Amino acid sequence: MPRLIDAPALVTAAGTPPKRIEEYAGRVRSLHTGVSVARMVSPQGWVEPGQRPDFEEITVVLRGLLSVEHEAGRLDVRAGQAVVSAPGEWVRYSTPEPGGAEYVAVCLPAFSLDAAHRDPD
Repeated sequence: MPRLIDAPALVTAAGTPPKRIEEYAGRVRSLHTGVSVARMVSPQGWVEPGQRPDFEEITVVLRGLLSVEHEAGRLDVRAGQAVVSAPGEWVRYSTPEPGGAEYVAVCLPAFSLDAAHRDPD
């Protein structure tokens, strides 16, 4: 039988200023280990530490601009666009423009702090 997820779990975010992470499926809300699906609401000026995750991340921008730094440069991903980062790629996400951004991130396997391999502060 299908299972209703009536509300997301709020997950603590890395980076400053704080962003809102609403996990609908993943290790916290639904106990999925193979995939995580989360909505992010990120303020202007948010920057997270760089990371070299063990998971693939597919990010769909719903509103605003998500900037994705990588070893070869930077991608600006706008509303209606998506970006895919492969496991082992170094990336750093930020939302530099006024109004911040809203986006959905899907991680395969599910996001975990241990698998993110974030850069030291």
